[in-house]
Amino acid sequence: MKFFSNKETRAYLRGLADEFGESTNAVRVELNRLEKAGLLQTENDGRMKLYRANSAHTLYPELNSVVKKLLGIDKVIDDVIAQLGTVESAFITGDYAQGKDTGIIDLVLVGTIERDFLHKLVEKAEKVIKRKIRLLVLTPDEFQNLKAHLLKDDALVIWSGGKTA
Repeated sequence: MKFFSNKETRAYLRGLADEFGESTNAVRVELNRLEKAGLLQTENDGRMKLYRANSAHTLYPELNSVVKKLLGIDKVIDDVIAQLGTVESAFITGDYAQGKDTGIIDLVLVGTIERDFLHKLVEKAEKVIKRKIRLLVLTPDEFQNLKAHLLKDDALVIWSGGKTA
């Protein structure tokens, strides 16, 4: 899930072992399998290997879709965006954007949005996906002022200009 929720996610062996509470050998075996299958790419960073998803692999779009469904992101998109006012963009920041399932989804919506309706939809979505959704709703002007800060953490864009990403 870490690599296939956001193609910008990169990680080192030791960081992954610490994050998942596994031995470096166990993590290395799985990383090698994914690399051999062509699903992961590596690059050398000094003496260390940096892993990332191979977004050019033919299975990447499908894996990305499956991970979004497992995380419940697809339900958030369908239940929230489709029934609101004018949504210019929507993206996920924080841990979920980095492929970590912490139980809290940080969702940022930009546009002219019916907030009361939004909160009702989010309550319903939280029950379905069994995760907390932390919302930030911005006007387009507010977003322009905060854009550099919000997008610095490899945000996962899920809606932009009327299209699901």
